[in-house]
Amino acid sequence: MTATPAALASEMVPANVVEVRDMRVWYAGSSNPVRAVDGVSFTLRPGEVLGLVGESGCGKSTLGRGIIGLVPRGAAVDGELRFDGQELLSLPRKERDRLRGAGIGLIFQEPMTRLNPLMRISEHFTEALKAHEKSLSKSEIRDRALEALRALGIPPTRYRNYPHEFSGGMRQRIMIALALALRPKFIIADEPTTALDVLVEAQILRILAEIRTRYSPGILLITHNLGIIAEACDRVAVMYAGRIVEQGPVRQVFANPRHPYTQALLRSVISLATKELTSIPGAPPDLADPPSGCRFHPRCPHAMRVCAERLPAVVNGVECWLTDHEPLPEGAREPLARQEVSVADEA
Repeated sequence: MTATPAALASEMVPANVVEVRDMRVWYAGSSNPVRAVDGVSFTLRPGEVLGLVGESGCGKSTLGRGIIGLVPRGAAVDGELRFDGQELLSLPRKERDRLRGAGIGLIFQEPMTRLNPLMRISEHFTEALKAHEKSLSKSEIRDRALEALRALGIPPTRYRNYPHEFSGGMRQRIMIALALALRPKFIIADEPTTALDVLVEAQILRILAEIRTRYSPGILLITHNLGIIAEACDRVAVMYAGRIVEQGPVRQVFANPRHPYTQALLRSVISLATKELTSIPGAPPDLADPPSGCRFHPRCPHAMRVCAERLPAVVNGVECWLTDHEPLPEGAREPLARQEVSVADEA
């Protein structure tokens, strides 16, 4: 029986390695729960890099930790999270923990503080590999570790050194090598270039590109740097106050941003042609008591009455009433009166 063109096309398109649907991560607060991630959805294919960008405190790192299961006690995680075709949130905690590192890798930010200063680099690899592959012998652990270190440009002669004997850039490469040694299908890179100078940052981005070519993992790259998104990612998801407000191919979003928040972020980028600094009025909302309707409406120059009343649907990757063509009651699209923002509010 001859396969149809549609069937052949579906076989050629790789299945999603990660599917996130309406994911929420809430923390217990003194009065109300803190809605750090509130209804996030995205998919990721093998070999694809999705950049997650937004202001500090918007929930980027919490989303990554919610996916891998590293949220503190007292936090609630729900929604739908499928990894390699398997639903994770319904699994017993022990079974889900087995996937951490082996199936889903995490590259932490701040490499200066993530390695145990009392342990040699060899001991870090032994601990990580033994936790997930108990049958590995000492020689197999050493071979696997040295293979990962070589791929990151670190010579075998440094294998038994302590973390303090490496520079910041080399420590970050060791963090990446620790993730790679377990050969995960999905990697969460949480601001892997934070606190590194521009030359080391370029090295890390080149290494991530080589990892993508050689191993084809799906990569969620969390950053606040739009330049890194432009250089390293296939798609971008823009996050604001716990929600993804715009998502699409990097070139498309950067050339034609449709959400007012994305437009404001891109205007704030500094280049050699910059003559005047641009900022977004106001401050990010309190996630324990977020605004009604669209969460960006108190700071949005295009806010309408409906923006303060109802959350817009996602249309072509954008969560904004400017792109939603749903029929609305008369007056719903009237401009919303904006409140004056004081210096104290912005601080």
